[in-house]
Parts: sequence; C-alpha cells; structure tokens
Amino acid sequence: METDSFWKEILEKFFKEFLQFFFPKIHRDIDFRKGYQFLDKEFQQISRGSKSKKRIVDKLVQVFLKNGNEKWLLIHIEIQGQNDPDFAHRMFVYYYRIFDKYKKDVLSLALLTDKNPTYRPAVYLKEFANWDFSVRFKFPLVKIIDYINYEFEKEYQKNVFAIVAHAFLKTLETEGDDQNRFRWKRQFVLRLYDFGLDQETIYKLYQFIEWIMVIPEPLEEKLYLEIKKIKGQNKMGYITYVERKALNLGIQKGLKRGMREGKTEGRKEGLITAIESVLEVKFGTVEPELSKALSRIKSLKKLEDLLHQAKLAKSVEEFKKAFLV
Repeated sequence: METDSFWKEILEKFFKEFLQFFFPKIHRDIDFRKGYQFLDKEFQQISRGSKSKKRIVDKLVQVFLKNGNEKWLLIHIEIQGQNDPDFAHRMFVYYYRIFDKYKKDVLSLALLTDKNPTYRPAVYLKEFANWDFSVRFKFPLVKIIDYINYEFEKEYQKNVFAIVAHAFLKTLETEGDDQNRFRWKRQFVLRLYDFGLDQETIYKLYQFIEWIMVIPEPLEEKLYLEIKKIKGQNKMGYITYVERKALNLGIQKGLKRGMREGKTEGRKEGLITAIESVLEVKFGTVEPELSKALSRIKSLKKLEDLLHQAKLAKSVEEFKKAFLV
C-alpha cells in the first residue's frame, strides 16, 4: 500500500491526538499552549544521502514541555511490511545527526505497522565486551498490531486517532477479502458523520481511510451511492472517491495538453480541468464565468489551493469565496 504520504498528512493534522493515543506519557508532559512546529527543512538536511529504500515516514517536531524545556521529537512510522534489520541503527544515526548538527535534545519515537509480533527493534546496541566498550540506544516503540483487541469505539469521540488506528488494523485484517473490507470501510465512513467533527477533520479522516482501504471500483461506486442515499447529497462534499475520478480525468487531459503546450501550461490545464471536474461531479455544473475566472489564474500555487478548496467546499458559493483569499 502506498500510504506513506497519507501517514505524513494524518500526523501533521492530528499530531496531538497521535501522541495522546500512542504515547500518553509524553503527551501529558508537553505544553501544547505554546504550540509546536514541524521541522521539515531541518530533517531533510540530516537525512540527505540516506541509502534506505524502506518505506518509512519521518517527522521532526519542535515542542515545549510543561517545565519550560524545548525538545525535538523525531517520529518514525515504519510502513514496510517486512522486518528491517537496520531499523534501530537508522534511528540511532538520525538521532546523533540531529544532536550533532543542532545541539538539541532529541526524543526518538517509533510506530511499526507490520504484522510480525516478534519484530520489535527498540534498541540499538554496539558492544565490544573484551574492550569494555558499548553503546546502547533505546527508544519508545509501539506496534499497531498490539491494539488488535483494543476497544476502539469507546475512544472514537475522545480521540480521532482511534479511528485512524482502527481503520489501519482493519485494512491489514481484510487483505484479500474485498467484501469484508467493503463492510468495514462503509462502517468507518458512516461513523465519521456521527461525532460532530468539523469539515476538514472529516475530509482528512475519510481521505486516509479511502486510500488505505482499497476496494474494487464497483464496490467503491456501491459505497458512494449507499452513503449518498443514507446521508444525503450535501454530505457527499467530502467523498474523495468522486474527486479521485475527477482528478484522474483532469490529469489525463492536462498531460495531453502538456505534450502540446509545454510542461507548465499542461500542469495548469490539468489543475483547471481537475477543479472543474470536482465541482461538476459534486454540484452538477460549472458556470462559464467561473471557468473563465479559473483560466485567468497564472499561479500554479493558487490553482493547487483552489483544488484543495474544491475538495472541501459544500457549495459552489463556498468555493467562490476562495477566490477572494
């Protein structure tokens, strides 16, 4: 499953909830009133040149403790489904690189998403006993399969990350069983509307669930129609099955245009087509004036932002307001 980018997004959106669910002791000591910051540039500088081809998510986050101290949390999520004998060593290398370069206290945390109950590389040890030399690096490690018997539903309203963890476990459990995965995916999606969550939170959770719980397109279509019937058309503004079909259409058209007009123009055309396709599928039509307004936009960044707004918007009027931002 190509889920690394979705883990990154879900971590950034629900960082506090992630810590509260998997690392409650650390969560209790952090003063979130002072905020926190993801240090992507800093991490990129120390991770360049890494030879690892394993699928792993790494996030470096600056936090402040309730005692006033500043700490950097280095969070690893191992997505590779097989054992990696170099995992603990890689954790150690990143730790000392960050400490050496920035002279900051670093706390390394790891979440493993594989299925092997005995694979728990929480310690890096280098030892030459005859010479009285040893290095021992130990870090908190959580395995998602340890939560198989966890009573998730009791936590749903307390912490949205319970939904994330439960959905991922059910994805592992239903591998190769499309009908069972369909039933679980349907249950997760329907439950999202029951907790009084804000629009963006529902969208992010649904996006994660959809992209990990892959089912054949006929079942995706069935799921879309069932939820539409149960929850109503206005609730379907979140559904990413629709936007994915629209995005694919936009990208295909954009690529064809790009072959004729060059890379930048092709990407612009693809974004505009994707925006219009999302709006058309969600709301039935795209006004000519809106299409003209989109065609006048030169900035690719602006178009990317508008595509994101098209995904979230509950109405065309709400989307139009994004032009004023």
